[in-house]
Amino acid sequence: MTGLIRTRPPPWRSPVPNPTRILAVDDREENLTALAAVLDALPVEVVPVTSGRAALKELLGEEFALILLDVVMPEMDGFETAGHIKARPRTRDIPIIFLTAAGGAGEQAFRGYAAGAVDYLTKPFDPWLLRAKVSVFVELHRRNLELRRQAGLLRTALTGDADDSADCDRLLKALDDRLSRIEDDAARLRSGEPAEDLDDHVADLRLALDALSAGA
Repeated sequence: MTGLIRTRPPPWRSPVPNPTRILAVDDREENLTALAAVLDALPVEVVPVTSGRAALKELLGEEFALILLDVVMPEMDGFETAGHIKARPRTRDIPIIFLTAAGGAGEQAFRGYAAGAVDYLTKPFDPWLLRAKVSVFVELHRRNLELRRQAGLLRTALTGDADDSADCDRLLKALDDRLSRIEDDAARLRSGEPAEDLDDHVADLRLALDALSAGA
């Protein structure tokens, strides 16, 4: 499934379980439509809302890979909305890309990064650039979900079947170390820093999991 945009209330439910969701926040409907069109080629579901309060409500019930957040909005602007998002333990690690008009971009960019944004784009933005940036976070989110799933399955298997608790603890420690490296890579990406070793760390964890499966 690619490029879905859902209006409120939703006229239908996605047929694909747990699609990668992008939350788009802008008080102008035409901007939300434009964002959905730009992201149409990506395997995501764009969930549009027209206010900061609506965004906070949406974040209570669903998991999102990324938030595209307009800066200038009535009542609650993007900076205030981002502050609330980063204050919640459940949502503070969701990456935020601020979108705004070019006027006053320098000062707003500084405030955006201070509010926890991973990136800042001015309107009109380059569609190719936006798609490229969104793709990075979609892939990172997908990898994190898979790693969490694998870790959960592994812990369940070891807790139920391991006879030697010391060996179990050592194995879990080794896998936790590998997972921690990937989590550090993810944190660097969210802060806008490069994570050049991410692919190697993912491959290292995959080798460890494959070796465990082969020996099971």
